Order: sequence, then structure tokens, then C-alpha cells
Amino acid sequence: MSEKGASVGDKSMVNRYPDGEPRLDRERTAEQLKRFLELAVRELNLAVEYQISCPDDAEATPDQIDVLVAFTGSDSALLLERNAELLLALEHVAHRWLRLDPRMHDRVRFDSGNYRSARLAELKLSARVAAQRVRETGQPFRFNPMSARERRLIHLELHGSAGVRTASEGAGDRRQLVVYPAGKK
Repeated sequence: MSEKGASVGDKSMVNRYPDGEPRLDRERTAEQLKRFLELAVRELNLAVEYQISCPDDAEATPDQIDVLVAFTGSDSALLLERNAELLLALEHVAHRWLRLDPRMHDRVRFDSGNYRSARLAELKLSARVAAQRVRETGQPFRFNPMSARERRLIHLELHGSAGVRTASEGAGDRRQLVVYPAGKK
């Protein structure tokens, strides 16, 4: 297959965990990301450097990050403006470049100044605090509007939590996640 036609989403690029979960070919993904980032950083005229790493898989789990791209440099603050809009846009375009199956998007993450890591930890903590509040008060808790990816993270964090259930409500940019007491509709 020619380089132009190669894609991470191809079956030859995907390995499987023993339980059948897909797993990226990390080395090939890193190579393709390097090609993408060389072009994107040059064409966007960004003063950033990036490091592509593949976190240790000694304790591989289906929800771990397979490839992490960390940006540094004088324009790294630009990547984080407006809730990291540019960083997330670059990540989205990279996923398209790699032709990743949407189920694999969480496996390739872009970060700058540990923003994404801190945001994910903040969301998980907020989810646990909201669940505890709902258990104590019996009243639903409504999060501010957030992206589908952030809502998904909270749904996953609270999945199986005693005494609560989650639901997304609303449409478009106003879509919110609501934590309800388990018995109420």
C-alpha cells in the first residue's frame, strides 16, 4: 500500500487485547503523527516543539493512552487559549489524518503544559463530588455545557456508581450532563 493510502484505521495497523479490544500499532502511529505534525506546525507557523511518546504498556488497559503528543515552546500558550481550542482542533485533524476509528480517539492525545491531564483529573473529581452531592441531597446535579468527549468521561467515571445515574440533555453547544439519583426519572 502506498504511503498516501496507509492509515492507522486499517486492519493491519490494529492489534487486539486478549479480550478483543483494539490496540494501535504505536510505532506506525507515531511515524504518521510525525509526518502530520511536521506539516501542520510548519504551515500554521507555530513556534512549538513536540515530543511523541508511547506510555509504557506494562499494565495495558483498553482505556489507556497509546500515543501522547506533548507541545512546548513560545506558542504553546496559543494552543491553550479558549479552553485549548487550537490544541483540540489539531488533535481532531490528526485523528482524521490517521483515519482513526472514533473508538480509538482517546488513545491518541495531544497535550501542552499538562493542560489535558489536569483537565481530565478535574472532570473525574467533579464527577465524584457531584455524585456524592446527589446521593446526600437526592437532587439532580447539572454540569455546565461541555464537549461530548468531556461528557463521556464523566459518564464513564460514574458508570456503576451506587445511587446515581447520568444522562446528557440539550442540544449542540448547550448539551449538558446531569447526574440523577438512581431511583428518579
